[in-house]
Amino acid sequence: MTGSRPKLREVVVVEGLHDKQRVDEAVDAEVLVLGGGRVSRRTLDLLRRAVAVRGAIVLTDPDGAGERIRRRLDQLVPGLRHAYLRKGRAVSSRGVGIEHASAEDVRLALLAAQSGELAASDTGRDEPPPFTLDDLARHRLAHHPDAARRREKLGERLGIGYGNAKAFLHKLNAYRVTREAFEEAVRRLDG
Repeated sequence: MTGSRPKLREVVVVEGLHDKQRVDEAVDAEVLVLGGGRVSRRTLDLLRRAVAVRGAIVLTDPDGAGERIRRRLDQLVPGLRHAYLRKGRAVSSRGVGIEHASAEDVRLALLAAQSGELAASDTGRDEPPPFTLDDLARHRLAHHPDAARRREKLGERLGIGYGNAKAFLHKLNAYRVTREAFEEAVRRLDG
């Protein structure tokens, strides 16, 4: 670390106390600890208020439980931003989770989310989604023997994390990845 932690205006939402400790090492921010998969009405009210006043960034573990918590919060609290760490950056001999990541990796993920690159949006039910399964197939991100590895690497480049083809497609559209950013990331992946 270079001495001072960057100050975030947004509230950072994490799963547990050890995750909070890692975030506290990485940045100066208010941290809301969910305490597991069940989210109380009071916590949801706090999150809605934070989104309206300061913004909120969700940073959950890069595992199935963390993704389920993200999706649930996204449904219940519109306007959340999301920070992602790939699994390889958040693993130790004790397990997978934000608490196992370096403070630097956590800081970089939160700053990327703060910049607005990953702001969740409602893409509108009337508009067709910008990305389709055909886009994934055309770029060997679906229906290809190497698709999972390619999605992992591309998700890391775009800052949206890993997902199976359906989840990856959802993330591309929900987090407003631009066509230009997608094409450039694919070019870099192929190059």
